[in-house]
Amino acid sequence: QSSFKETLRPVTIRQLNTAHLPHPEADFKIDDVEVTQLTFVGQIRNISTQATNVTYKLDDGTGTIEVKQWVELGAIDQMDTTTTTNGNRAAGSNKLTENEYCRVWGRLKVFGNNKRHVGAHIIRPVTDKMEIMYHLLEATYVHLYFTRGPPELKGESRAGENAYMKSEADDSNVMGGGGRQTTMPSVSNSARRVYQCLKSEPQSNEGLHVQNIAAKLAMAVPEVMKAGDELLTHSMIFTTVDDSTWALLEF
Repeated sequence: QSSFKETLRPVTIRQLNTAHLPHPEADFKIDDVEVTQLTFVGQIRNISTQATNVTYKLDDGTGTIEVKQWVELGAIDQMDTTTTTNGNRAAGSNKLTENEYCRVWGRLKVFGNNKRHVGAHIIRPVTDKMEIMYHLLEATYVHLYFTRGPPELKGESRAGENAYMKSEADDSNVMGGGGRQTTMPSVSNSARRVYQCLKSEPQSNEGLHVQNIAAKLAMAVPEVMKAGDELLTHSMIFTTVDDSTWALLEF
């Protein structure tokens, strides 16, 4: 198989279970696009340990599928797996535990009886629950990209699509997300100031609290709250740890 065909696509388990296989020697297709390597997040429902492999049954809310990780003979005892029945995580931060979430990188495979499974290259536990939601949003974005086409910037026609796609690729993050929003809706001056304040800060999952924004901009807290409501209405920011802490929502 040529290396230029290699891709890494975020998917849901339902997409894996419904993926089309044109013929036994072909790659699977999702949204009529060939899929080679893939990644997804799921909850571990069962762990079955055998002499040469460990089989995980994963569930992401859209379906279930088995994931097999092959190991060298005799190395099974060194793997970080545990099947505690009381839900407690065993010692060690890298344990794969039943009822916990994990991320998988691998390839979709099929047995002779047409039963599908994922041959895993890497499986690691999910330590940040935000990764679960992020993955579902990313898989949705890629699905819409292939089924409805790339988004268009305001004021630009399809003629400028190639330039947009280059910009989107340059701006995409390590996990393969989309490019960033480059136009701002019509909002008040206070909302623009709050938006620029959030944009100029180092980006994190937590964002900035209203009190911090007010102090940085020398604005009254009620004015900042009103500006935030305006930005929330336009889906330009989102709340994080509470209703008064915001972060940028970038596309």
